Amino acid sequence: MKNYLRALTLVLLVSWIHGISAQESERFSVATLNIDGLPQKIWFVKVNADGPGDAGTARIGKYLLKKNYDIICTQEDFNYHEVLATWLEDDYKLDTWLGGVGIDIPGKKIDFLHLQNEDFDTDGLGACWKNNITMTSTERVLWKKNFGKFSHAADELIRKGFRRSELTLANGTRILVYNMHMDAGDLADEKEGVDTLDRAARLSQWQQLKDDVLEHLDTRPIIVVGDMNSYYCRDQIKAKFIDVIADSGKGTASDVWVELEKGGKYPDPVNGIVACEDEANMLENGEVLDKIIYINPTTGTKIKPVSFVYDTEGYKHDGKPLGDHYPVAATFEVTGGKTSIQDVDFNEADQPSAVYYNMNGQRVSQPVNGLFIEQNGQTARKRIIK
Repeated sequence: MKNYLRALTLVLLVSWIHGISAQESERFSVATLNIDGLPQKIWFVKVNADGPGDAGTARIGKYLLKKNYDIICTQEDFNYHEVLATWLEDDYKLDTWLGGVGIDIPGKKIDFLHLQNEDFDTDGLGACWKNNITMTSTERVLWKKNFGKFSHAADELIRKGFRRSELTLANGTRILVYNMHMDAGDLADEKEGVDTLDRAARLSQWQQLKDDVLEHLDTRPIIVVGDMNSYYCRDQIKAKFIDVIADSGKGTASDVWVELEKGGKYPDPVNGIVACEDEANMLENGEVLDKIIYINPTTGTKIKPVSFVYDTEGYKHDGKPLGDHYPVAATFEVTGGKTSIQDVDFNEADQPSAVYYNMNGQRVSQPVNGLFIEQNGQTARKRIIK
């Protein structure tokens, strides 16, 4: 017990020396983009004729290398992954690629007599992070509900979902990053108002995402990015995701575009699409399908956005976007210090499995700024929360 108290005292002393008011800060950037990686044709059938293909994907890789974002999340990274990776693999670590789509996929046998049962075991999600960032864990989660096999954007032909990754920044700050691709719909269906089942699928996905976020929301900030195929003016994002997280008492959620470009006012829900077709005025009059949402825990490390960009100028070739959508990117600043974890000796058999201490060394019943110890046999995990 004496050794444990000495260790606790040392932790408090070090925290005091370095200033627990989080005077240190670190900035990092995050970008998300749909790179439109479906094959241009399968056999002699045109599938995605206006997609970037090999040459366009190489331009995307060159663009990303020049931009030098710290964390990059992509969607529809299917058949041209190797071209993209060639540009990024020296400066970045890459997430696992699950393969492309087509009739010549290795190990994939298509039952042409029962096409209604076919799909491809890939989510099209990709991510990479600078070499000074460490990925400590990652998990792929499939959506529980999709809609549309050979219509309504064919969402059921691939196994869409999200990936949740725990990253440790260069200064030791740990964050969670969610990358996803939500259910899409055909523009004609949306304009005619017959996209009810697409909306229902997206709502289910937002609720599934909310449940997973709340399950993993502790002392680490969370960043949620991707091609959500969602508009605040059309889908219930604020009511079913943003507000629910705030009501939980575990943290707060905010859209970076809304916060920095719209003065914190979310677009009002209406019927149908209200996205501005004029890209030059997009940030003033409408919103885009790709979003960056950040979530700060009630207790623990905090982040705040300091910049936002919807890159309609730098991401062009022959006047058109290189991929399916223009990239969305944000820069964040870490505030409130960092949370670290390490093993310590813990031999007190009468101690409960989880113990919390505040910065004054007083035992408390819930997580606060201070020390959290979770017993695991003869050792424990010690989490310092500044």
